[in-house]
Amino acid sequence: VQLQASGGGLVQAGDSLRLSCVDSGRTFGDLSLAWFRQAPEKEREMVAAISRSGGGTYYTDSVKGRFTISRDNAKNTVYLQMNSLKLEDTAVYYCAATYRNTVTPILYNSWGQGTQVTVSS
Repeated sequence: VQLQASGGGLVQAGDSLRLSCVDSGRTFGDLSLAWFRQAPEKEREMVAAISRSGGGTYYTDSVKGRFTISRDNAKNTVYLQMNSLKLEDTAVYYCAATYRNTVTPILYNSWGQGTQVTVSS
C-alpha cells in the first residue's frame, strides 16, 4: 500500500474542495479507506471512512451532510468531497488504509502524506 494524497488548498468559507488519494499498490479493492485530519494543537481525528465495496460509510458528526467519501476501485483512488467548508475544517488531511473491515481509527496502519486544507473567512 502506497498512498498519495492531493487536492488541498486555500479556500474561503462556504467553498468546496475535493481531495484525492491514489494507491499505487495492487490490493486496493481489499482495503478499507479513511480520511483523517489534524488541526494545529489538536489530536488527529477520523473524518470519514468507506468499506471495501464502497457500500458502507462513516462520518464524524461535524462533517455529516457536508463531506462525502467515495472510492473508484478501477482507479485505485479514494475521494473526499468537501462542501460548505468552515473555518474549523482547516487541518492537514491524511488518507489511510487497512485490510481490516473496520472504522476503528487505531486499526488504520497505512498512511499517505498529508495535504493542507486552509479555510479562510
